[in-house]
Amino acid sequence: MDQGGQLDNLSPILSDQVLVNGTAVPLTLTCDGRLRFLGQRQRCLAVEKEVLGFAVEEGSRIRIKAVVEEREGICCCGNRGDLVRESFVFEPLSEDSLALWSQKLRDYIDSLGRPKRLLIFLNPFGGKKSATKIFSEDVKPYLEDADIQITVIETKYQLHAKEVAKTMDLSKYDGIVCVSGDGILVEVVNGLLEREDWSAAINMPIGMVPAGTGNGMVKSLLHAAGEPCCVSNAILAVIRGYKHSLDVATISQGKTRFFSVLMLAWGLIADIDIESEKYRWMGSARLDFYVCPFMLSGFLLRAIQRIFHLRYYNGRICFVPAPGFEDYGEPVSYHCKPTDEESPKQEESLKTQQHGYLGSDVKLEDMHWRTISGPFVSVWLHNVPWGSEDVMAAPNAKFSDGYLDLIMVKGLPKLALLSMMSNMNDGSHVESPYVTYIKVKAFILEPGTRVEDATKEGIIDSDGEVIARGNVTYKGNQKPLMAYDKVQITVDQGLATLFAPK
Repeated sequence: MDQGGQLDNLSPILSDQVLVNGTAVPLTLTCDGRLRFLGQRQRCLAVEKEVLGFAVEEGSRIRIKAVVEEREGICCCGNRGDLVRESFVFEPLSEDSLALWSQKLRDYIDSLGRPKRLLIFLNPFGGKKSATKIFSEDVKPYLEDADIQITVIETKYQLHAKEVAKTMDLSKYDGIVCVSGDGILVEVVNGLLEREDWSAAINMPIGMVPAGTGNGMVKSLLHAAGEPCCVSNAILAVIRGYKHSLDVATISQGKTRFFSVLMLAWGLIADIDIESEKYRWMGSARLDFYVCPFMLSGFLLRAIQRIFHLRYYNGRICFVPAPGFEDYGEPVSYHCKPTDEESPKQEESLKTQQHGYLGSDVKLEDMHWRTISGPFVSVWLHNVPWGSEDVMAAPNAKFSDGYLDLIMVKGLPKLALLSMMSNMNDGSHVESPYVTYIKVKAFILEPGTRVEDATKEGIIDSDGEVIARGNVTYKGNQKPLMAYDKVQITVDQGLATLFAPK
C-alpha cells in the first residue's frame, strides 16, 4: 500500500490493490483528486466534479456515488453529455485498507468545502406546481448520494419563506436551497436582510433549483458557466459548494425598503409580467402567450391589446451612469429626499425593518447624476442577464459588478416593437436603435400617468411582484408595499452569496 507524499498534483494520496467485480486491480487517489482504477478499461473519476459521496457497505465494500456524462465508457475529459447518477464498488483487501480508504476519501471530500446541512424551501404552488415532484424525483436522490442532511419546508403562503429566513437559527445550516422560481429567493434575501444580525446572515449561501415560472437567476448562473438550465446541473452546483457573490439593489421610498436581486420594471415589461399572472400555470411560456399570442392560434386579440394598443407613460428617470455611459441624458442635481410622512403600509414595514439592513451608505448627493424625461414605453433595470429561462433581458449584466443594467424604450413603431420582443430570447433586442442600454450605479424613477389617459397610471414591478400600483384597471390581491411615486434604487456590490457552478 502506497501513501505517497504530496509532491505534485499527480502524486498519489493513496494507491492500493482492491477487488472490482472479484478481480484485483490497482486503485489510486491522486493529489489533484483523480480516482483511477482498472475495470474492463481504464477509468477515472474527478472527485471534485463527479463524486457526490461514498458509503461503506457490508462485506468491506466501498460504494462511490458519482454523476457522470452519459456516453460509452467513463473518462476524465471529452464532449459534454447528459448527466446520470452511477455507482462504482470496490473492496479493499484488508480492514486496515478499508479504514484508510474511507479516511482518505472523507478527508479529500471535506477539503472541498461542500455543504453538509441544508435548509430546503419547496414552493408547491409556483409555476406549473411541479416543485414537489422535482424535489422527490430529481433533487433528493442527489442530496442523499452526497450524504447531505436536509430540512425541508413547504411554503404555505406568500412571504412564508421570508418569515422563516428572518428567524431561523443560522448555526444549523451551511446553506439554503430554493426549489422554486425566483420569488422564494427574493423572500429569503429580504428575510435575511431584515434580521438584527443581517451582516452575518446575508453571508449564508443560497442555491436555486428551477421549479417555478421564470427561473431567471438559476438560468443566469448556469448559462454563465456554459451549462444547460436543468435540475441536475442546478443541484450539483449546490452540492459542489462553489460560491459566487451577488449584487443586491435596495429600492427605497422614504424609509420603506425592498431588496431586489433580479430586476425592476415599469411600463410595458411590468404590465406584461403582472397582467399575465393568470397564466402562471403555463410557466415562462405565459410571457410569450401574453405578449405575442398571435404565435399561438386563436389569440390574436391579445396581441392587438398589448402591442398595437401600446401604452406610453409620462415620467422621468435620473441615474448615476457607470464609466463609459456619461453622455446619456442631461446633467441634474440629486433631488430624492426622504418623505416626511409614511403611509400605514410603510409604517408597518418600518416596524419590521428597524433592526435590519438600512441600505447603502453611499453619499448620493456627491455623485454625478443624469436625467431623461418621458414619455416612455418601458423602463427595465436588470441585475443578472436572464429574466426567465427564455428571456435574456440584459446580455451584459454581471452578478457582482456593482451596477444595474438599464434597458429603456421610448417611442418606436409597433412593427419594430414586435421585432424587438421576438429577439429577447438571445439578447439581441438591446441592439435595436429604439433601445437605450446602459449601466447605472444608482437610479431614481418618477412614474407618471399614461399619455393617452391621465386618469390611469402604471405598475412598478420588482422581481415579479407589484411593489407599487397606480390608478390602473389591474387589481392585485395584496396592498403594495409602496405608493405609486418616486422610488430610489442603490446597489450594494456582492452583498449576497449564491451557490454557483464553477
